Amino acid sequence: MQKIAFQLGGFSLHWYGVLVAAGFLAGLWTASRRAARAGLAAEWIVDMGPWLILGTIVGARAFYVVSYWREFFSQQPWTEIFMVQHGGLVFYGGLVGASLACIFYTRWKKLPLWKVADALAPSIALGHAFGRIGCLMNGCCYGRACSLPWAIHFPPDHDTHGAAVHPVQLYEAALNLALYAALAVRHRRKKFDGQIFALYLLAFAVLRSAVEFFRGDYPVRYLGGWATPAHLVSVGIFAAGAVLYWKLRSGQVTPHTTSS
Repeated sequence: MQKIAFQLGGFSLHWYGVLVAAGFLAGLWTASRRAARAGLAAEWIVDMGPWLILGTIVGARAFYVVSYWREFFSQQPWTEIFMVQHGGLVFYGGLVGASLACIFYTRWKKLPLWKVADALAPSIALGHAFGRIGCLMNGCCYGRACSLPWAIHFPPDHDTHGAAVHPVQLYEAALNLALYAALAVRHRRKKFDGQIFALYLLAFAVLRSAVEFFRGDYPVRYLGGWATPAHLVSVGIFAAGAVLYWKLRSGQVTPHTTSS
């Protein structure tokens, strides 16, 4: 755990912010190359980038603030709400925010939504892998106590009090890298537009649910203590992916028209 990347005078640059930014850049670069191979203009992805970044950060932060309002924000909301560099971004909120930004942008520019979504989908997993390493450096999203040989220890003043815990951030980073590779390969052989994005929703919901069993940072759990809030959201994401896959494959969703 090392929160500060470097300090310049009174300014501190956090590793969390550095790695999240690196994830965005890697995601946009790989998505633009994939888009070009699929017959789309690479600059569409680059031009959409600021909108996706804004949607991701606003959605991720809003979801976190709503989820942890009582614990962290009710006493001094305007002091902490905008302190994104301290951590506190919920991925599912970011996914919703980025998806809305993508829908808005493609409608505005009259771009083919599902072709664009397919180009972006593998890179979401790649960017998320960077973000999870940022979580490790920040000390957030930590795991349950364990005695396994690969357990990690945070400093004594951390919420875990120096106990050995699962490196869940690394679990999820590795699984996201594997998902990125699988979806990137599948993209070259997709059967219909929107298939890769729908597969991402399905696969990530399962991946996230598996990792959640090893998380130790949730103050509230459900269903007898085994389900986290992310488990419940994953059910909805999986259902959305299944419905989307079925509707797109059967031609019940009409793609947008490509702009000239």
